[in-house]
Amino acid sequence: MQRYQADVIVVGGGLAGICATLELLDSGRKVLLLDRDIEANFGGQAKESFGGIFVVDSTEQRRVGFRDSPDLAYADWVRFGELDADVAHMEWPRRWARAYVDRCKDEVYLWVKKHGVRFVPAPHWIERGQFTPGNSGPRFHIVWGTGHGLIMHLLEALARHPRRSQLTTMFGQRVNDLLVDDGRITGCRGVSEIDGEAFAASAGATIITTGGVNGSIERVRQHWHADWGTPPEVLLTGAHKYADGVLHDAASRHGARVAHLDRNWNYAAGVHHWQPRKPHHGLSLVPPRSALWLNWQGERIGPQPLVTGFDTRDLVTQVCRQERQYSWQVLNRKIMDKEFAISGAEFNRSVRDKKILRFARELLLGNPELTDEFLSKCKDVVSAHNLSELVEKMNALNGDNAVNLATVQEVVGRYDEQIARGPKFHNDEQLRRIAYLRRWPGDKLRTCNFQPILDQSAMPLVAIREYVVCRKSLGGIQTDLSGRVVDTTGQAMPGLYAAGETTGYGGGGMNGLRALEGTFLGGCIFSGRIAGHAAASTT
Repeated sequence: MQRYQADVIVVGGGLAGICATLELLDSGRKVLLLDRDIEANFGGQAKESFGGIFVVDSTEQRRVGFRDSPDLAYADWVRFGELDADVAHMEWPRRWARAYVDRCKDEVYLWVKKHGVRFVPAPHWIERGQFTPGNSGPRFHIVWGTGHGLIMHLLEALARHPRRSQLTTMFGQRVNDLLVDDGRITGCRGVSEIDGEAFAASAGATIITTGGVNGSIERVRQHWHADWGTPPEVLLTGAHKYADGVLHDAASRHGARVAHLDRNWNYAAGVHHWQPRKPHHGLSLVPPRSALWLNWQGERIGPQPLVTGFDTRDLVTQVCRQERQYSWQVLNRKIMDKEFAISGAEFNRSVRDKKILRFARELLLGNPELTDEFLSKCKDVVSAHNLSELVEKMNALNGDNAVNLATVQEVVGRYDEQIARGPKFHNDEQLRRIAYLRRWPGDKLRTCNFQPILDQSAMPLVAIREYVVCRKSLGGIQTDLSGRVVDTTGQAMPGLYAAGETTGYGGGGMNGLRALEGTFLGGCIFSGRIAGHAAASTT
C-alpha cells in the first residue's frame, strides 16, 4: 500500500478543489490534491461549462442600467428557491445563500478578475420566473472564454503560484473512504485507477470536492423528486462521469448529514451526444423560444406553453407529467439559425476561443454552422419540407405512430394564424412572452420577431426529440459557513470540510428547490475558497 502525507488533502480536482487549493497555498500549507480523472481533464465539469456566474452589483450590470443589491438578490433567491418553505435542514442553505449574495462581488467576481478572467460585456437575464418570480434583472455573467477559459486561468494561477512546490497533484486516484482516528477525520484511502494499488493519505484536514451525484443515473432515479412522479424511461446525463456520490456515502457512514439529494437541476431539452464520452451522455439544448413545444403525440404542452428563460424546473415538471416523458420541438431553419444553441464550452466556440468578430456575427446573424452540424450528426432530429413528411419522419425516428399529423397541423396552423393577425391581436401566451423577452436587448438579438412555422422562405421544417438531461445536484453534504462538514446533530466534524457541488454549492443546498443560474460556478468558487481558508487555519 502506498502512503502519503500532507497538511491538507483536497479530494477532487474540479473548480471548488482548485479554488480551495489556491487558498491553501496562499496560507503556506502543504497540499495533496487527489483526482480520479486524467490530467487532461483537470478542472472537471466546470471546464466543459458555458461559464456563467451569478454576480450582484457588477460593473456589467451597471453598464446596462440595472442597479442590483444583496437585499434584492436575496429576496429573489429565497422566493424562487422556496428557501423559506417548511423543510427540514434548511438553516445552513439559507445562511449560505445570504452569505453568497453579500460577498460574491468581492470573493467571486473581483477575485476571478484578479486572476485574469474577463466577462462578456452584457449579462444575461434568465430564470425570470413563471408562477414564482425569479431574477429581477440580469445576473448571469458569462466568462469570456467559457468555463474552459475560467479553469485555464485558475490552473495558470496554480502553476505560477510562488508556493507551487508545496502542492502535489495525483491523477487516476479513486478515493472511496475516509480515515478516522478518535473521532477525527485524518485523511482518506482508495485505489489507483492506473495500477490498482491501494493507498492511504493522512492530513490534518481533508476537503471533499468530488462533485454531485448526477453522473450516476441510478442515483438520480433513487433520489427522484416527488414533484416529478416516476423517473422517465430515458434519462440522459450532462454531469461528470465520476460524480457518483461515493464520497457522500463515505461521509454519511462517518456521521455527516447529507440532505436534499432529491433536489436536482435538470433540463428538459436534452439530446444524445453524437460523440459520447460516457454512458447516457446528453447535451443540454438552449430551447428556441419561437419553436412549438409538443408532447409525444404532437399536442402542444400546456395550458401554459413551454418557453425557456423563466423557470427551468417547471419545464422539467411539465414534460414529466406527460404519459411518455419526452417531448418534441417543432420549428424551421430560420428559427434554428437565429435561436438554437447548445449549452457548454464545446459548442460555443466563438466565446470559448475568444473570437470576437465571429461572436458578433453570430449575435447578429445567428449560427448556421451549428445548425448544420446538429442536423447532420444528432440522432434526435429530423427535417422535412412539409408537415406530413416531418411527422412521418418523427414517427419513423421513434419507431411508432405516436405523433398525430392532424394534431400537429392544427397546433401549427393555429399558432401561425395568431402571428398573421399582427401583434395588436396576439392572444397566445408564447407570443406574449416573446414580445416581453424582446424588450431586453440581449434577448432581442437572439429571438425572432414573431416568426411563423410554415414559412416557405424559412424551410426546411425541423423536429427535435428531447429528453430530460440530468446536470447539477442541488443537495449534498451539509456544511457550516466555514465549510466544515456537520454531523447529524448539527455539530462540526473535526478535520472534515467540503465544498462545491458536493455540498449543493454550499450548506447542503443553498439554491433551494430552484436555482437562479450562475450560482453553480459561483458557488464552487465561493465555497471552495471558504473551505480552503478554514482548513488552512486549523492545520
